Amino acid sequence: MAREGKKAGGSLIELVVIVAIALGVALAIQAFLVKPFRIPSESMVPTLEVGQRVLVDRISMRFSDPERGDVMVFKPPQGADEGMCGVSHPADQPCPSSTPGKSDTNFIKRVIGMPGDRIAIRDGRAIVNGEPLDEPYIIPDGQCALCDMPDPIVVPEGQYYMLGDNRGASADSREWGPVPRDNMIGNAFATYWPPSKWGGL
Repeated sequence: MAREGKKAGGSLIELVVIVAIALGVALAIQAFLVKPFRIPSESMVPTLEVGQRVLVDRISMRFSDPERGDVMVFKPPQGADEGMCGVSHPADQPCPSSTPGKSDTNFIKRVIGMPGDRIAIRDGRAIVNGEPLDEPYIIPDGQCALCDMPDPIVVPEGQYYMLGDNRGASADSREWGPVPRDNMIGNAFATYWPPSKWGGL
């Protein structure tokens, strides 16, 4: 009987250790490698819908910079939650400079403007360095307040211009300015929920 009690006690300790190790590995993966993220708004429709879940690659940001077209999770500039631009600017110009600091909220948008690019918006479409960007993934909108900004701005060095794919329903860099590279969390590379939407981005 005593031997059986010891066996049961040993099995329980082993189970606790296994669960603790599995939890530690899962937390380490989230902290350093891959993090799940839930889509909170319709700003990335039709690419991503509200409630859809994506996987975010955190490791590649240590070795490479974002590229145009990447769907990134990031911390927007401080005040972005309230639509705050870092400087006053004409209504027909995208926000050219963000506020210092960063918000605690995670956003997900697409990289449209690279450092040094000239960015304007016409009929909801991005004009990059004087040429319309090929954007088959967007829902264009020429009527929204942020959809016609023909006076271009230049993206500062070390920063990126982030736009939602649903141009008429996205609060993005047009409103609160470019995002410093240090604010980037990682590239959303795949969607895993719901199962019907499973696949790469």
